[in-house]
Amino acid sequence: MNAPETLIDKTFSPADFEQRLYAQWEASGAFRPDRPDAKPYTIIIPPPNVTGSLHIGHALDNTLQDLLIRWHRLNGRDARWVVGTDHAGIATQMVVERRLADAAPPTTRQAMGRARFLETVWDWKRESGGTITQQLRRLGASCDWAHERFTMDEGFNTAVTRVFVTLYNQGLLYRDKRLVNWDPKLKTAISDLEVEFREVEGNLWHFRYPLEDGSGFIAIATTRPETILGDGAVAVNPDDPKMAHYVGKRCRLPLVDRLIPIITDSYVEADFGSGAVKITAAHDFNDFEVYKRHPEADIPVINLMNPDGTMSDACPEAYRGLTREDARKKVVADFEALGLLDKIEPHRHQVPYGDRSGVVIEPYLTDQWYVNAAELAKPALAAVRSGETQFVPKTWEKTYFNWMENIQPWCVSRQLWWGHQIPAWYGPSKDELERRSTQSMHEISRELFSGVKSEPNCFVAETAADALQQAQEYYGPEWHVADASGAAWETIQGDSQLPTLFLTRDEDVLDTWFSSALWPFATLGWPDETPDLARHYPGDVLVTGFDIIFFWVARMMMQGLHFMDDVPPFKTVYCHGLVRDAKGAKMSKSKGNTVDPLVLVDKYGADALRFTLTAMESQGRDIKLDEKRVEGYRNFATKLWNAARFCQSNGISGSTSIAPPPAQNAVNRWIIGEVAATARALETAIQTFRFDAYADTIYSFAWNRFCDWYLELTKPLLAEGADAGVAAETRAVSGWALDQILVMLHPVMPFLTEELWHKLGTRTRDLIVSDWVAADLPVDADASADIEWLISAVTGIRTAKSDLGIAVRRRLPALMIVNSVDAEFRANRCQALVETLAGVGFLGGVYNELVHGQGGSQNLLTSLKNKHGFSAIIEVVSSEALFVMDVGDAVDLAAERARLEKAIATAVKERDALAGRLASPGFTEKAKPEAVEKAREDHAARSAEAERLAAALARLG
Repeated sequence: MNAPETLIDKTFSPADFEQRLYAQWEASGAFRPDRPDAKPYTIIIPPPNVTGSLHIGHALDNTLQDLLIRWHRLNGRDARWVVGTDHAGIATQMVVERRLADAAPPTTRQAMGRARFLETVWDWKRESGGTITQQLRRLGASCDWAHERFTMDEGFNTAVTRVFVTLYNQGLLYRDKRLVNWDPKLKTAISDLEVEFREVEGNLWHFRYPLEDGSGFIAIATTRPETILGDGAVAVNPDDPKMAHYVGKRCRLPLVDRLIPIITDSYVEADFGSGAVKITAAHDFNDFEVYKRHPEADIPVINLMNPDGTMSDACPEAYRGLTREDARKKVVADFEALGLLDKIEPHRHQVPYGDRSGVVIEPYLTDQWYVNAAELAKPALAAVRSGETQFVPKTWEKTYFNWMENIQPWCVSRQLWWGHQIPAWYGPSKDELERRSTQSMHEISRELFSGVKSEPNCFVAETAADALQQAQEYYGPEWHVADASGAAWETIQGDSQLPTLFLTRDEDVLDTWFSSALWPFATLGWPDETPDLARHYPGDVLVTGFDIIFFWVARMMMQGLHFMDDVPPFKTVYCHGLVRDAKGAKMSKSKGNTVDPLVLVDKYGADALRFTLTAMESQGRDIKLDEKRVEGYRNFATKLWNAARFCQSNGISGSTSIAPPPAQNAVNRWIIGEVAATARALETAIQTFRFDAYADTIYSFAWNRFCDWYLELTKPLLAEGADAGVAAETRAVSGWALDQILVMLHPVMPFLTEELWHKLGTRTRDLIVSDWVAADLPVDADASADIEWLISAVTGIRTAKSDLGIAVRRRLPALMIVNSVDAEFRANRCQALVETLAGVGFLGGVYNELVHGQGGSQNLLTSLKNKHGFSAIIEVVSSEALFVMDVGDAVDLAAERARLEKAIATAVKERDALAGRLASPGFTEKAKPEAVEKAREDHAARSAEAERLAAALARLG
């Protein structure tokens, strides 16, 4: 045994050592120890936004990942947690633009120009972009910081460009005009993830469109009157008899004076509004699909709006330049003036908003770059169906399949400056040059450079030089080709005697989901064949929220399989739940119920928060985070701290071996078996991703088995005058068992365990890179049976006394009756400890009813009660024994019986009332989910209370 190195402080204060220990780990290289011969274990972090700060969802996600990494590191694996941040295109650009607007003097990115603006963004990233990575360190995340990546670093940019060009050349990436989610404030397309739907109080306007034949009108209903100006058709349900006479006719679109067809489509709900809907293909996703289904109707697609959401030149002159809101008011007023406004109904409906800009999102027809996701999805679907990649819980596979089987083209371009600029260059098409054949080649060159619109031809390449070479081959030797991006005419023309055709680079950048889809292999050096890539791809597990299965998990699956020889990027996808508030409501800033994890870390320590999140992570369920739980696990940490102090004060220090010391005493043999059983249970929990089971198992063992029972049972063995050999053995086993607890608890509570590890002895290495517990130790059946018998007996007696309000330490006269020879031997071995720990004094020792029964156990009990003058008694049946205690005047049994009967009646009444409520569909189907869950919890609590009270009543003799 090593002598203790440092006395353990009386007060447990996590702030005194957490940051010190983290710095020690990181500086020593502990997060990726040198283990070239070990089996690799790899996790890739879901890269947080460089603009972000730690929220409670991050805390859960990263706690679970760290638990896995630390556990596998302790088990000797070459554990690597690949870490980095996402450049967060929109979010970062917004942050920097706000800073520019608040500067003195204020400026804009447009005024600065693209190159200077990007320099400013990189400056911001160097100054402020590491906030969340420092916060992850506060949480204890043992990431491979020495190899941190960023989705805009040079190597990653190379990978992104390679993927784009490869997919383009394979025909899997193309440019197309389609509807997108358009943010008029940010003036860019955004993904579905960046759209939030809000329920608003609006109106349903009913308008009349005159029929072409003069026979009347067809009434339509809409929530967006401003889009009427772009209508291309009116649709009715094909099975709606009241609309059948309209089908095949045409109606005149008011305000625009354009004839449009009346068609049928099953998309129309016959019982909604008027039963007829307007089709505005350029400004509604459903309408666009109707347009594609009906090519025979020749429906025009008219883009009514400018990128900023104002009405475009495609509108009648009176509406051009108006905002959407003003155009809506004017359209309604103009219809009313024409006598074509039927009615206005209040209508509550969902409206899409940009989650960052806060403005209404516009379905907008525009040219964008798309990936053929349906083709890439095929092997990604097959990998999950075959079990090559598995979802845990398995129920999320259905979500994955449903989305992937119906996947749409993936829009990958964004109208931003910050991001991976699309590697595409444009020049005039040969058809354009042919149409200009009456001009001289030099005139064509100058006009095109000056911005005259032309029909473009696209050149996609990894570098500008490659694009120029492609263009030169396309245009032929009679032209000089140059890159005009940011250059002056004279510079481009240079000394060439040939007329110049210039190329301009696509100004858009790629969606951040495009680059983050490459995260599992680009972080490891791809497209180069690096040793890291060969060793750590594919990853073992991805831990993520279920809400980004579509946006990130599916995309990584598609790109990983496509570019990594049909090998999926990870073997397992673990989807955790959402963290909700204590009442089960979703957290949001507007509700004021968000939780800052760092506030909890400051108050209770990182370990307490980590343990709370781990213990509450039950597969398939969201987490209801109550600060009281965090406080409770801080108390658990304090208890272990104090237990270590107790051990140290009794001459117990850290062990020098994974193997347990030799032990003869039953208590010591028992705890050795308990350590091994606990380690095996923890291994099962890890293998099945039962994080809650991991936390519950180590909590129960450390608090209950070790602190409450083992240390209590060993006090007599360590007391002054105890056998020296037994005391030495007990100190050795106690130190070993405490070490194993620190190892087993370390993945969840790394700071507390590392600190105690060093305070309990002089160690040759940190706990973080130590070895896992020896789980293959045999359990000593005899010792286990004795101690379990003892624990059951003491617990039963203590509970009975507690239920009656009798102090545990108050010594009561008692009888102990057993019913077998084995039980008699065991009771004799444990009698002294039962008396000490339960506060009883057994009269006459152990009575075996087989020997003393004299006609049965009841006759024996009656005889013994009379012999010893027992009057008011309570009975406890436990572990093949009957314990009978005489409470004397310690309690009024009649009054206690009456109290228990009344309490039972109350608990049963409340239980039954809650059961009736839960059986009512009117409640379970209409009440808020958190209210239903609360009722279920209350019902379970009242049921358990009724059972407990009934057991207490039964114990009264």
